[in-house]
Amino acid sequence: MTNSCALAIVGLGAMGSATVAALSRRGFDVIGFDRHRPPHDQGSSHGKTRIIRKAYWEHPLYVPLVQSAFDAWRELERRSSRELLVQTGALLIGREEGLLSRGTRQSAVTHDLEFEDLSRDDIVKRFPHFRPSEDTVGLFEREAGILFPEDCIEAFLNEAAEHGARLRFEEAITEWKAESGTVHLQTTAGSYSAERLLIAAGPWTRHLVPNLPLEVERQVMHWFEPKPESPPSTAEHLPVFLFEEADEQHWYGVPDFGDGVKVAIHHNGEPTTADALQREVAPAEVEAVRALLEQRMPMANGRALRACVCMYTNTPDGHFLIDSHPLHDQVLIASPCSGHGFKFASIFGEILADLLTTGETSFDLSPFRLSRDALFTHERTNEPEINNMERRT
Repeated sequence: MTNSCALAIVGLGAMGSATVAALSRRGFDVIGFDRHRPPHDQGSSHGKTRIIRKAYWEHPLYVPLVQSAFDAWRELERRSSRELLVQTGALLIGREEGLLSRGTRQSAVTHDLEFEDLSRDDIVKRFPHFRPSEDTVGLFEREAGILFPEDCIEAFLNEAAEHGARLRFEEAITEWKAESGTVHLQTTAGSYSAERLLIAAGPWTRHLVPNLPLEVERQVMHWFEPKPESPPSTAEHLPVFLFEEADEQHWYGVPDFGDGVKVAIHHNGEPTTADALQREVAPAEVEAVRALLEQRMPMANGRALRACVCMYTNTPDGHFLIDSHPLHDQVLIASPCSGHGFKFASIFGEILADLLTTGETSFDLSPFRLSRDALFTHERTNEPEINNMERRT
């Protein structure tokens, strides 16, 4: 027997859970599938905290989206009666001519965002936790902070269930096909049909759409106990922070929310697949992060408390992928977010719900289309590609 519905969502991580909540809240008949039981630690949307910031160094085009996302997260907090977003401020540290500093400043100036310029001495005086190199400067964004990803996903899914969405956990899609205006889905538990389909399966996306230019990257997150003599490392005293040691060499951290200071190297992992992911963290991986802390943040270099892995699903140019399937207009593909997408989930849930029900959105998504040239260059975004994208928007 085939179960039918108007709209089907595959993947209930950040983007999928937000979309199923938005659709059900609007009264649509929707069903959501996840091969695990979200929120879970098997994909990309976990790790206790995720950074949210407005002065987006990756490109100014993201700023209107993240500004709307801030408001949408606050709305979800109100509807769910849960604290999901905590403002800590964000400190970005790098060479004045580096991509991090220039990109952050460009976004802030373009969109009239408030930020503070800090010299190296200013950083050390204001935040004695850090030991930046002599040739670096800082930019401080007061409104930035963190999201609690597992709580956010749980809030979305609770809302979806309350509004009648059918949620199928621990039920994977084994195949799908689109024909005659209908999408047919086969899962590990049964058969379904839908008028429209959203594939938001993160690292499993290529299982469902094999020819997409995506690569899954293993990432490790670490938590360290601050040394007893260190200044307080809670959110009241320590902002989220991002260091640029060299172009395309970044590491970041989050203050202590009860589990220690969280630290991770950004985009340094080996290629993998969702099924082959090595989940054990090697001692050498811990020591590599310790070396960074000893150099830049020695007071946080105490006892290693825990480590876990997640996955980035990367496009070649590092920007998002949101577009219709090239052969099937009733199938929408979303969420390969290259390691910087969780913060946008609240607004993308609304955007994807719009696209599934009306085919339109008020946001310009042209930079995220499958047809963009940079998606097939197999090179990560550099400054000329960013400028080319800016001309296309």
